[in-house]
Amino acid sequence: MIKLAIKFSMALVIMLWLSGCSSAPNLAANAVPPLVDVPAPDEQLAIISGYADPWQGMNRRIYYFNAKADQYLILPLVRGYRQVTPDIVEQGISNFFNNLAEVKTFLNALLQLKPAIAAQTLGRFVVNSTIGVAGLVDVATPIGIVEQNEDFGQTLGFWGLDSGPYLVLPLLGPSSLRDATGFAFDTVAYQQAITELGIRGDDARYLNVLGAVDSRATLPFRYYASGSAFEYERLRLLYSKYREIQLAR
Repeated sequence: MIKLAIKFSMALVIMLWLSGCSSAPNLAANAVPPLVDVPAPDEQLAIISGYADPWQGMNRRIYYFNAKADQYLILPLVRGYRQVTPDIVEQGISNFFNNLAEVKTFLNALLQLKPAIAAQTLGRFVVNSTIGVAGLVDVATPIGIVEQNEDFGQTLGFWGLDSGPYLVLPLLGPSSLRDATGFAFDTVAYQQAITELGIRGDDARYLNVLGAVDSRATLPFRYYASGSAFEYERLRLLYSKYREIQLAR
């Protein structure tokens, strides 16, 4: 799965209405100011509008839904999780899920004809699954076996499939038609890895919920905290550029 950084709350004082329109937000008292100068408004709009978004009306509505779900459901769960989970246990849980994700990376490295990355990923998985006690401890990184990240969206791009329209997925956030398709494949690979561990039924569902909470806990993004009237457009730009960089590696 995409290690999508999708830490996944600031109060919202401005919203994107169902019409999909943006308006300048009133900044929260603790909003972080921009670290770099931004282009003039006309230049900025030309840059951030450079990617196809034919489903923008729907995407903005989903973006707004995600922001509300994050504020009222997901972030409260994350805060409760952090309050009851010691840091060392929280880190072990993150390591465990990162180790499971190596299965997805390994398969996609093979599909992209990247034997060196596949071998490195397999080495990480073996070391962390054995010496690292089922992946709870990341032993591989300190000894120089660096973590890689490959997914089926990248695999489809490697074989020439265009990203297609930008797409905001419910709860999951930024994606594209190609990457959403790839996410489905990676989810199947992840669930197969869970099954091979003998985790099924309610245990598998609880593990999936824990994985989702852990993923959000490690993601520092907060909706409507950027202080920009063009947060939606900027996130679309950053995601699209990030995927281009990943494919160009």
